[in-house]
Amino acid sequence: MEINLNVKTNLQIRAFYLFFIIAGLQLGVGIIGAPRFIYLEAERDSWLAILIAFLFTCLVVAAMFTILNQYENADYFGIHVDVFGKWLGRILGTLFILYICISFLSILMTYIQVIQIFLYHALPNWVLTVLIMILVVYAVFGGVRVVVGVTFILFIITFWLIVTLYDPFIRMNWYNFLPLFQSSFPELLKGAKATAYTLSGFEILMVIYPFVKNKNKAKLPTFLGLTYTAIVLILVTMISIGYFSPTGLKNINWAILLLVKSTSYTFLERLDYIVVVGWLLVIIPNLVLLMWAIAHGMKRMYSISQKKTHWVVTILILIIVNYFRFDYQITALTDWVAKLSFWVVYIYPFILLPLVLLKKKWKNKKGSGSS
Repeated sequence: MEINLNVKTNLQIRAFYLFFIIAGLQLGVGIIGAPRFIYLEAERDSWLAILIAFLFTCLVVAAMFTILNQYENADYFGIHVDVFGKWLGRILGTLFILYICISFLSILMTYIQVIQIFLYHALPNWVLTVLIMILVVYAVFGGVRVVVGVTFILFIITFWLIVTLYDPFIRMNWYNFLPLFQSSFPELLKGAKATAYTLSGFEILMVIYPFVKNKNKAKLPTFLGLTYTAIVLILVTMISIGYFSPTGLKNINWAILLLVKSTSYTFLERLDYIVVVGWLLVIIPNLVLLMWAIAHGMKRMYSISQKKTHWVVTILILIIVNYFRFDYQITALTDWVAKLSFWVVYIYPFILLPLVLLKKKWKNKKGSGSS
């Protein structure tokens, strides 16, 4: 397997789209219930916990860019093989693909759970899965540029969802934020850790980076995407704290949907129905990007065609979703993915970085010695 990719011009994308890729992947199903989990740890100072998480996320992405800049045009899979050798590198690459698969399943099942709770209680999992997977497979068959295009278009289309928070915002009780700065630093760190599932997704940078045409301009849109996500998460969390009672928020699983459920207009009732259906356009970029990453990884590691991987993953997903019959099973899956993402997404790059730098130093020393 080649360490560096030789990407054709017609498959390359501009760095500008990294903003939509990063923000589109982070703003998925996790943000719907994130306020509760953050508030359970940091309470009124949840915004501080999110800021800490945001700063740490920026450090992780900076480490990722440092790793990627050590190579001409490599991705996670090539870097693993270069640092750890052929066999161990492939094992680590395969584990990363499995992590992406589990994340894909978690996003899909969480959205199905929302649909069944708010709209169709008795609708089987496989019916919703078939309808969603048709859209996902149709998009990924178009290749990486179609995947990025879908992400860009749906991000623009779903921007209106933020406007639905205006009515809860003007009805907030500002006394719910007092007193300020009551949480200890360990509690703030626990609150920051609670955002691991919501803010994850930027690890796609380690897969899609070789396809970026103007790499010298990749950092700005990436960090802007992280900033946008942090701002939205702070906004949603603060509105949830101000709107719900302190005791109530600790028991509310789907804060955003309950916020918009209370919103009504003279010409429109049950806005939450529209938001739940419209949220499909929010998770489609998540699923499309992850499905593409899975297929790209399998092609890189084992030379399996991407279309075969798409069909195999789709069939496996259709089988697996039928084993999730209760809400607690989906919740357990999401919690497990959150714990796993903390190590894979936030910690592992700091372990890989010194190994990559040592590998490069060893290569340079070896090259200068042979000359």
